[in-house]
Amino acid sequence: MATTDPHSNEPADSARSGDPAPPADSTSSSDSAPSSDSASSSDPGPGAEGHAPGSAVHAALLLRWDALLRSARGGAEGPDPAPYGEDLLRRWAEPHRRYHATAHLSAVLDRVEELTAHQEEPAPSATTGDEPAAHQGDPDAVRLAAWFHDAVYRPDRSENEERSARLAERALPEAGVSAARTAEVARLVRLTVTHEAAPDDVNGALLCDADLAVLAGSPEEYAHYAAEVRQEYAFVPDTAFREGRAAVLRQLLSLPHLFCTSYGRAHWEQPARHNLTTELRLLAA
Repeated sequence: MATTDPHSNEPADSARSGDPAPPADSTSSSDSAPSSDSASSSDPGPGAEGHAPGSAVHAALLLRWDALLRSARGGAEGPDPAPYGEDLLRRWAEPHRRYHATAHLSAVLDRVEELTAHQEEPAPSATTGDEPAAHQGDPDAVRLAAWFHDAVYRPDRSENEERSARLAERALPEAGVSAARTAEVARLVRLTVTHEAAPDDVNGALLCDADLAVLAGSPEEYAHYAAEVRQEYAFVPDTAFREGRAAVLRQLLSLPHLFCTSYGRAHWEQPARHNLTTELRLLAA
């Protein structure tokens, strides 16, 4: 399974220099919980084309969010889901985003459904034994984690996942989600730093594979993805970008498996490795 972030320009355990993140207990207006009085002051970026408020895609995502939040409450009462969904979609449509935009959110949600439809379990592992799964399948927690996993995103920051997890920890209880499910959502969001799900982590396997499925797109789709990642890191000089990106790709290709689920390994492993190898070759040209 992946142990680095392929959507980044550097391995997940490295630190970015020149723009340190605030202390862990600090908050900003961009990290505040979604609420009924939240409002957007920015226009959608290029990655949000067709996803603007009032568009059919935006409306469809809001419907998905409404159904998800009501299901995730387990019958409990809660506030209107719409303002929370609107706030999340505003975040995903921020103008500085290219890859980590609304289209990525839609794709991850679709891949979660694809994996869930095949009733996926983590691929067999010699370390699994007869131990019960630590994180039994909770598709609603995985779907919520998909909505939150890049809700806070700046390419020049190194704590996007942590801030996104903290956002979920503040927003979901207010929206009526139980403490246990909120904690699981936050854990899953933090897992996307490394995409390293344990062998018995059903929820983690689903989210990690859904997030990494982009690596297995057609050559044209993958080239578009790689170009959007480069656009997000436009502030990094070409030589530094090529070196950092190549290090990420080499680390990924050295792994025994990119995907956690049997479905992911059967359907996505080979094309993903082909795409990564092709990009690495182009970077070295």
